[in-house]
Amino acid sequence: MDLEAVRTFAAAADAGRFQYAAAELSITQQAVSKRIAALEKELGVRLFTRTARGSRLTIDGQAFLPHARTLLQAEERAIASVRPGSRALRVDVIGRRLAPATLLRDFHRAHPGTRLDVVTLFDAGAAIDAIASGTIDASFRAITAPGRLPGGIETARVLDEPVQLITGPTHPFAAARAVRPADLAGHRIWMPGIVAGTEWAAFYDDLATAFGLTIDSVGPHFGLEPLLDTIADSATLTTFVGDRTRLVWPADYGLRRIPVQDPTPVYPHSLIWHRDNPHPALTALRDHLAPPPPTPDTWTPKWSHP
Repeated sequence: MDLEAVRTFAAAADAGRFQYAAAELSITQQAVSKRIAALEKELGVRLFTRTARGSRLTIDGQAFLPHARTLLQAEERAIASVRPGSRALRVDVIGRRLAPATLLRDFHRAHPGTRLDVVTLFDAGAAIDAIASGTIDASFRAITAPGRLPGGIETARVLDEPVQLITGPTHPFAAARAVRPADLAGHRIWMPGIVAGTEWAAFYDDLATAFGLTIDSVGPHFGLEPLLDTIADSATLTTFVGDRTRLVWPADYGLRRIPVQDPTPVYPHSLIWHRDNPHPALTALRDHLAPPPPTPDTWTPKWSHP
């Protein structure tokens, strides 16, 4: 199986549009289409349904995606096994459009000679296991059980990211300059990407409990673009994103990003690493990141408190 085609498929699944995957991979959109067409021919199934607003995974595409990620991770481990003395720093981020990826890009701009391998593992548990085994060097994650980490694993809080509300132009909050968490009680907040047992599920479960919110995770998650399609057309649905999440949508969607304040929920990102890891770039990364400054009138789950 052509791993470049598999990599292209995973990038397109994450991006939701072939043009965005092409930009991420530094290839043409035509090359993305050809690679995915060849992979579909090899597998004998359609992986995407093409629409005017992008590409959505078919049922077969959804089934193949976790196995595609496993193939790419196996490739990374194989490469690392033959270059232990000169390999790139391997860092896990929760998503390539989310705040940890921005932190890592800022680090690379400050240290342009540093070689990085950026991976996206499933959740904090998988990331911690990978750090313990040496598969990766570091991860940006929320730590829900800081007192139960394996021996040798260390963490440092590096970013408290405010949560924002996204609405369509016809939603009752569309014209609001800010909303309070209490104002959202009774409104349906749709987040189909939440997976039970993950650190982000723990955060949003605690947020919902603290303020009496209805956060609905029902339904297949096809990526950010299909989610924004739905929010743009709805007068009742909203969703949460971090304020550093990179989003692009057509101008006619009329979507709004609205600060949540009084108090401001913040998502607690930490850097995780193994204390015995000698990689020099890991030291540089840790030195680059600073603890978030104390901010008044914020909310975080109890498990995130030092």
